[in-house]
Amino acid sequence: MTAIPQGRKRRAALVSAVCALVVSGTGLTGCSEDPDEGTNGVGKLPAAEIQRKTRTAADSAEAVRLSGNVVTSGRTYELDMQLKTDGATGSVTVQGATFQLLRIGEQLYLKAGADFWSDADGQSGGKADAAAADKLGGKYVKVPQADPSYKKFSGFTEKDVLLEGLLTLHGTLATDGHHEQAGIRTIRITGDKGSGGTLDVSLEGTPYPLRLTRAGGAGTLTFSSWGKDFPLEKPAKDETVDYGKQLPTS
Repeated sequence: MTAIPQGRKRRAALVSAVCALVVSGTGLTGCSEDPDEGTNGVGKLPAAEIQRKTRTAADSAEAVRLSGNVVTSGRTYELDMQLKTDGATGSVTVQGATFQLLRIGEQLYLKAGADFWSDADGQSGGKADAAAADKLGGKYVKVPQADPSYKKFSGFTEKDVLLEGLLTLHGTLATDGHHEQAGIRTIRITGDKGSGGTLDVSLEGTPYPLRLTRAGGAGTLTFSSWGKDFPLEKPAKDETVDYGKQLPTS
């Protein structure tokens, strides 16, 4: 048996190491293999068709978890929401204040600490404000549908509305290689070479969107638990406050 020269062995080891590095960074299964082998096939499609398929998949899913940040009107909103057609639950953080949202059907609840309520309306405070804040703090407060805050807060809980507004790339669409998100192989599509946003789409199973970088530095979001149902339970009566027709946040 002919011995393999040590130099050749070192070169082979180096090639293997480089291959492993490339594979780990891009999600490919091998240096010489088809990156779309064993996938759902969307990686071979034009960018516009990939976008159409991932939007259809997102719209058809019964549920999703969305987390990350969204910048709008000069404010950054940190979101961690579980969404489905008939409701949602999760948290929103803005300007250092965090509040919980729970929507069951048309009924929307907001839960936050006393500090949130005492600072919510920008008033100078006083005994009346402090009393209201103490009453509302830590409770699930029913948000009246007639209150202007209802539309603003419920927007974070409406799956179809939220995804329609977020899953949009601007400009000319193109593909930008194979990548990986949370251990799942993806194909990335971009708008205007990335300045119009980027979207990683799953190459495994249903082509769900998995990671979005919004245009203009307007936030980055990840999507997970597609199609996985979750419970929505009405808060106990002693944990709920019905403030009436209008919240003090308006």
